[in-house]
Amino acid sequence: MNKTISILGCGWLGKPLAIKLIKKGNLVKGSTTSKHKFKEFDNLGIQPYLISLENLKENINDFLNTEILIVALPSKNIIGFKNLIKNIKQSSIKKVLLISSTSVYKSENLEVTEESELVDSPLVEIENIFTSNQEFQTTVVRFAGLFGYDRKPGNFFKNGRVIPYPEGYVNMIHQDDCVSILNKIIENNSWNEVFNACADYHPKRRDYYIKTTADIGNIPPIFEETKNTVFKIISNKKLKSVLNYNFKYADLMAINYGDLEI
Repeated sequence: MNKTISILGCGWLGKPLAIKLIKKGNLVKGSTTSKHKFKEFDNLGIQPYLISLENLKENINDFLNTEILIVALPSKNIIGFKNLIKNIKQSSIKKVLLISSTSVYKSENLEVTEESELVDSPLVEIENIFTSNQEFQTTVVRFAGLFGYDRKPGNFFKNGRVIPYPEGYVNMIHQDDCVSILNKIIENNSWNEVFNACADYHPKRRDYYIKTTADIGNIPPIFEETKNTVFKIISNKKLKSVLNYNFKYADLMAINYGDLEI
């Protein structure tokens, strides 16, 4: 591949993606808001940049001197992203990979595809800011609930937190699959696309959280028992078809969540 790739937000997802891209021979620039991470980035082979979306400085120009920009920030700062796009338009970037979320879909007890109706939210507006721009190509990846390694679903509802709608269904994706999907989009040159990224199987919330808490030795969760249930089932059919992708962690109930290597 041997591309220059910048990752805005080199954190829980951005950092392992950077490591994979470097192993494939790419030059990777990574942003952080904390200078104490510079040494770690240097050791990993990531060129470190101190960048805050809230206050873009002159170093953004060097950071954006790249072929592909991956936006992996959880921020909903619309003004910050508009300012970022002004800088992108003045750079050499022609391709942007925007990390989004399946939270953009309504929960109407249906399967949702990339064509389904969206909620009115800052995240949807941020997607539109990028995809409506004609000066570069943007692919949006809407990830389901993220888990893996230090992020254990069995810890999501601790200290008496109640789990609503236990008869609804979960939509989750492992970090390894996230990284592999993003890498495959770059390898396949799949631009101007929108993809849902979610594991194949959707167990009921009750079954899933009983298993995930038991696997790591936590006490069983508390469920809010209601007659009505609210859910959505995220379809990954387009992603699997277009990218020819098979999930590493397709069956959420087949995983041992107590395994520190998962």
